[in-house]
Amino acid sequence: MGIPNLLTVLRILLIPVFVLLFYLPFRGSHVVAAIIFTFAAMTDWLDGYLARSLDQVSRFGSFLDPVADKLIVVTALILLVGDHALPYLAVPAAIIIGREIMVSALREWMAELGKRARIAVSRLGKIKTMVQMLALIALLLYKPGVWLLFAVLGYPLLYLAALLTLWSMCIYLMAVWHDLSA
Repeated sequence: MGIPNLLTVLRILLIPVFVLLFYLPFRGSHVVAAIIFTFAAMTDWLDGYLARSLDQVSRFGSFLDPVADKLIVVTALILLVGDHALPYLAVPAAIIIGREIMVSALREWMAELGKRARIAVSRLGKIKTMVQMLALIALLLYKPGVWLLFAVLGYPLLYLAALLTLWSMCIYLMAVWHDLSA
């Protein structure tokens, strides 16, 4: 197990720490949770970079990396929706989570057909992930009544991430429509 896979496993192991810090009742716990999330988001980029540059791309890493990404993003969305309980947060969260489930199922199905390459991660997917991570970091830093700037940044970025999510899902669906409609 190389460094890239260790970083991916670390990202998954950080999830319970992230959740615990999010809920701990001390001043600034949301800042510490946001720092943990930011570190995890950075390891997402770093593990991919290292895997390619060190020629350590593996089947295990190719499987686990997107799983780790989805786990930390979905966890952050659930925490934020539960903490803020606002419909204008729940809607983009539901879009993002629903898309992740749908695209994961689509990838699994296409892999069974031996056509997984048709829905490989695209440049748009990478942009979507970056916008999503920035939105979540800002919203994790925001506490109602405090640091309003993070809400002003976070909510529009989250809606942009939801739009990019829908757009990328449509691209994936168009790429496999022939197989879906056969």
